[in-house]
Amino acid sequence: MALEINLTLEGVENLQHALQSLDNTLQQNIQQQLERWAMEAREYARTLAPVRTGRLRSGVYAKTSGWEAQIGAEASYAIFVEFGTRHMQAQPFLRPAVEEYMPRLEEMLVEALDQAVVEAGLT
Repeated sequence: MALEINLTLEGVENLQHALQSLDNTLQQNIQQQLERWAMEAREYARTLAPVRTGRLRSGVYAKTSGWEAQIGAEASYAIFVEFGTRHMQAQPFLRPAVEEYMPRLEEMLVEALDQAVVEAGLT
């Protein structure tokens, strides 16, 4: 005895288009939110950076590429300030900035997802 089930789906093309639109919109939204987050975290790191000449503070940067964000400092001695040495106590400014802004990143990513769902017409 054989069992056969036939399904006819109507509107599949519309669903495929909506899901493709969601994917594109989501990628764009996440990229924008990640860039915004990185700039905010960079500004906070600048406020935390110890200032002697201003070189360390002015060299704090944020870069994004795809879904990756990088926050750092260009000054060659930044690593010694961040982690300290046997002669100098650590004065972290990058790690605390990233840790402080990590919950904000989660909020921003949820916002990006919600916005993409609305823009894709899936609500």
